[in-house]
Amino acid sequence: MGKKELKIQVSISGKKQSKLKRYQQLVVGSDKLTELILFELLTTMLSWLPGAIGLFLRSKLYPIILGDVGPGTVFGSNVVLRHPKKIRIGKNVVIDDNVMLDAKGEDNQGITIGDEVFIGRNTILSCKGGDIILEERANLGFNCDIFSSNRVVVGKDNLIAAYCYLVGGGSYRLDNVSVPINQQVDFEGKGGITLNENIWLGSHSVILDGVSIGSGSVVAAGSVVTKDVPELVVVAGTPAKILKTRQ
Repeated sequence: MGKKELKIQVSISGKKQSKLKRYQQLVVGSDKLTELILFELLTTMLSWLPGAIGLFLRSKLYPIILGDVGPGTVFGSNVVLRHPKKIRIGKNVVIDDNVMLDAKGEDNQGITIGDEVFIGRNTILSCKGGDIILEERANLGFNCDIFSSNRVVVGKDNLIAAYCYLVGGGSYRLDNVSVPINQQVDFEGKGGITLNENIWLGSHSVILDGVSIGSGSVVAAGSVVTKDVPELVVVAGTPAKILKTRQ
């Protein structure tokens, strides 16, 4: 196993760590007791608060524990934060109820969210040593899942419908039958995912690691994209194939 995998596995397993230190590494991403106390106080008091008062207090106080937050950004109720100092958010962003922002990793940059992004309820952005970048005005529907152990970039003005799944790295090797599959993790994978600008992913689409989708393209609902997609085309199917161009 590589160094990256070892660091993550140690933090998860808790070997040679107290329960408190394990919790700090997994959730807060810091060994400082002051940061743990502040994180616990704010999330415990504010995360569940409904209505306008909850939105107002979270918008004013969550920036204290996050890496950066622009003006006009709002957080719905029960938003889950992991490694908050590696989460940077632009202005006028909407993060709906029950969203998880998990920037976990030892050497990664974490999660970067541009201005005017919308993240629908129950959506998960999960780093496992990788980076996730949502550029300006990207729109993620509810129940989407973006995983990154490498790098996932969602470009400007992209529209991602409900239940889409982007898998940026984190595959498993199968070459050694004497070792359990779950111990043969390939965190680097095929290099991550890049969605360029003005793309529409239909609901229940799956974008696999190593894929780049060109600007202006459309992925039909329920498609599985396994290879690069050029600009200004419509693709569909499993695996996805070009149906027509938009020119």
